[in-house]
Amino acid sequence: MLGIQHKNQLQGDWYKKPFLVQMANIGSEVYRAMNWRDKGNEEYAEMAFKRSLELFDLSKKSKLTYPQYKELLRMREIWVDYFKYDNGYNSTQEWINKYFMYTTIASRVY
Repeated sequence: MLGIQHKNQLQGDWYKKPFLVQMANIGSEVYRAMNWRDKGNEEYAEMAFKRSLELFDLSKKSKLTYPQYKELLRMREIWVDYFKYDNGYNSTQEWINKYFMYTTIASRVY
């Protein structure tokens, strides 16, 4: 089992970030997980997947509005379903990448 990867974020830095910045950072780990899986490196893909979940879970503890919290949890559910389970939402890698790309673009306003 991996230990906590984002130790600095636990010190409170993460909770100070705006929601879109948090989502953009989560998206970086999501992208890494998919990229490593595409390259056939399941070990690195799994590590990036776990880091993405860690950031999702850190975000749950942030002061979010109800719509932000709902979006965060739904995106986590979609991501886990896509990466680990039967993809019941019929998500695609392209759709997930676009979602996080748009959050990254929007986060640059901050």
